[in-house]
Amino acid sequence: MKLSEFNQAEAGSLRPMLLACVAIPHWADGIIAARPFISLEQLLAFADDLARLWPSEQLDQALSHHPRIGENRQAHDADAAHSRREQPALSDRDPQLKRALMEGNRQYEDKFGHIFLIRAAGRSAEEILACLQQRLQNSAGRERVETAIQLREIALLRLRQGLSL
Repeated sequence: MKLSEFNQAEAGSLRPMLLACVAIPHWADGIIAARPFISLEQLLAFADDLARLWPSEQLDQALSHHPRIGENRQAHDADAAHSRREQPALSDRDPQLKRALMEGNRQYEDKFGHIFLIRAAGRSAEEILACLQQRLQNSAGRERVETAIQLREIALLRLRQGLSL
């Protein structure tokens, strides 16, 4: 979608696209209400600022819409399509790496009570596994901050991908 189309679109048609970036209605509604934007950079900066204000309960809601890292998503919804596109390094992983990721996911969920979230785009499977293992050493508070950062990066990446000049 072009930025000019985004600025002129009905709110109801934009909301699903924004919620596919991250399932936080307050964020989507805030972006819609702030239109028009004069540039893609202005929109992304506003979206980033708004994302830094996400309340904890909204983070939990958004996390519930993300798959486990490395999990095969066969669904055809927007989130599944995003996940497949963002995790190409994990599509042809070897069985040992897959087992290590699944075990790391289990340990992470046991420790922190939610899925391990990372912006996978641009990272190799080995880098993702190393990040998972490193983040398992974090305190709950530090990991909450890191999860919010990763969720924000994913949302902004998806928003950028959905828009053009």
